Amino acid sequence: MSAVPHPVKLSVAEYLATSFRPDCDYVDGEIEERNLGEKEHSILQRYFTFLFTLKRDEWQIEGYPELRVQVSPSRFRIPDITVVPSGLESGSGFCAHRRCSSSKSSRRKILSKRLRQRVDDYFKFGTEHVWVVDPDSRKAHVYTKTGMQEPEGGVLTIPGTEIRVQLSELFAELDRA
Repeated sequence: MSAVPHPVKLSVAEYLATSFRPDCDYVDGEIEERNLGEKEHSILQRYFTFLFTLKRDEWQIEGYPELRVQVSPSRFRIPDITVVPSGLESGSGFCAHRRCSSSKSSRRKILSKRLRQRVDDYFKFGTEHVWVVDPDSRKAHVYTKTGMQEPEGGVLTIPGTEIRVQLSELFAELDRA
């Protein structure tokens, strides 16, 4: 299925048996399209995927781009990148998302509300850290159960691990494009 007609109501079984291009989130019986297809999104996703693959043995992690994650019995989310400690199926890792931006304030409010819902779903599921990167403003935020903050010193980290992503290197990839 290439386009999602609105409104769409599906059972979990129907959702899992359906192919969407691009893949869509499933929230309480409804299909939610994800904002994809932009060059900046692809560059960031490529960077994270390559970095996590390159460092997987050193950091003892596995990274999965666009993996369907069942965060509750009636919700599936598709993070841009899901990262879990090596040997774990899912759940206790972290997710990275590109933040969508828009010049229209009403669209920005809708996107911010949807982002908050996604982050809350990940926390209810057991995810401890969510990184949100905005290529337009060249900023990143780290969400945890205690709140949101900008990464210290321009470096995304996961406490208690060796994971370190230098934002200047990440954004340099955007500048090359």
